[in-house]
Amino acid sequence: MYFAGIDLGSRKSKIVIFEDDKLIEEYVGETGLGAARTAEMIMDHALSDTGLKLKDFTSIVATGYGRVVVPFAHYNISDILAHAKGAHWVFPKARTVLDLGGQDCKAINVDDKGRLTGFVMNDKCASGNGRFLETMADLLEIPIEETGSLSLSANKPITFSTICAVFAKSEALAMLRKGVPKENILLGIHQIIAIQCEKMLEMISLEEDLVMSGGISKNIGVVKMVEKRLGINPKIHSDPQIIGAIGAAVVAREKYLRNKK
Repeated sequence: MYFAGIDLGSRKSKIVIFEDDKLIEEYVGETGLGAARTAEMIMDHALSDTGLKLKDFTSIVATGYGRVVVPFAHYNISDILAHAKGAHWVFPKARTVLDLGGQDCKAINVDDKGRLTGFVMNDKCASGNGRFLETMADLLEIPIEETGSLSLSANKPITFSTICAVFAKSEALAMLRKGVPKENILLGIHQIIAIQCEKMLEMISLEEDLVMSGGISKNIGVVKMVEKRLGINPKIHSDPQIIGAIGAAVVAREKYLRNKK
């Protein structure tokens, strides 16, 4: 039997396909102007790669910002639950999850069955999310994909006087005008994100194994800064962006098995 999980994020949209409990397909694409249209696009891509048809799926679950408009989804779930389930499926010993997404960040606790036991969101402050990182990369005129590795070459980390995204941008601009090396500024920016992660984790229970998910988790500079501040080496999937989609597919299979009983 085939199950699918679709995660329509603010910046990227992801789909995974399970054959029973085995992941057989994954795809990440840009989120377009219409969530329903984006869902159809990524599903078409996955179907063309596998030779499957929509009627072949036993259950499809959607998550993310556009989850309620996916026309072919049987159910939809919160991205908090999706990342909890996905992180536990990939790393069964996971007890804490840091989901660093495009528009918000979350710290999540799960139990030994992958069930959600607590969470906190950083959705009111922009300094911990992907959009903040993109804005800073644009300001520094550095491709977003290169910011992580470049920050590792910093020889004098810059400490910002604020973690507010608006004021931090102004400070970064002032530093640029003074000739401060871009890599030093980047390291300071990554420290801001790590501080936000630390603040969220202080509000729940920080337990190992800690799993990082979401697009920012692909940034080695952010990961290294989180490691430094927390003293923990987080577990990270080869593509942390698809953790939410994996969780949605896991729930799709769980719902089928539960209804079958």
